[in-house]
Amino acid sequence: MRVTPSRRQDRPTVKKEQKLKIGILGAGSIGATLTRRLSTAGHQVKVANSRGPETIPADLLASGARAVHASEVAADVDVLIVSVPLNRVPDLKPLLADLPDDAVIIDTSNYYPMRDDQIKALDDGQPESLWVAEQYGRPVVKAWNAITSPSFDTKDSTPGTPGRIAIPVAADSDTDRALGMALVEETGFDAVDAGTLADSWRQQPGAPGYCTDLTRDELLAALAKAKAARSPQRRDLAMTVIAELTTDPLGDLGEDFLVRVNRLIYN
Repeated sequence: MRVTPSRRQDRPTVKKEQKLKIGILGAGSIGATLTRRLSTAGHQVKVANSRGPETIPADLLASGARAVHASEVAADVDVLIVSVPLNRVPDLKPLLADLPDDAVIIDTSNYYPMRDDQIKALDDGQPESLWVAEQYGRPVVKAWNAITSPSFDTKDSTPGTPGRIAIPVAADSDTDRALGMALVEETGFDAVDAGTLADSWRQQPGAPGYCTDLTRDELLAALAKAKAARSPQRRDLAMTVIAELTTDPLGDLGEDFLVRVNRLIYN
């Protein structure tokens, strides 16, 4: 199967006057960077974790974000970004009770069986974000899943910068996908239209475009050459290699270790 560009790859934008109310559930590495970047961009951001607002680091709130309880994060928002391990997703539906009907959910999760336990539907090939959407009972946008947290934290750049890293965005709604792409651009990366959720396996762990720090053109080529049957095997191989190398107390893994391993194994 080959990805064929069915939509323009124009850079979407969030208009300067269009400031959104954004909830972020999860304050780990990706959630923390999202909180800082999107609040710095002027959006009204509130962030929550499972342990309570008093545990949210103060530096995440320096640009105006608010720490709230998890039970409050979905109320009265335009966008809810969920950045938690995939094995926690089935327990989150009660937190979405107050989410407005027209709000957009963005999913950043990835399936790692050694962490998340075996999920038969995913082992049988269901795209991860379609499974997530089923758990929530609502459609989702898949974004920010295909970049390592160190790269996301340190490799943002302005539009037009040579070598700017790209991030794929998938969704079944063109409007929701465009919104996700616009927010990706605001966090400092080129956004690539990766099509519908049925094709979002192309940006899952083990695929050539997953956490390999590619430019827009490189990422489009990587999405096109992905092979669904190979990705789970390569994902597990990469995790075995990473686990073995990181246990060596004398090992000097160097900069961008994860990206280098992924490029070697996933391509």
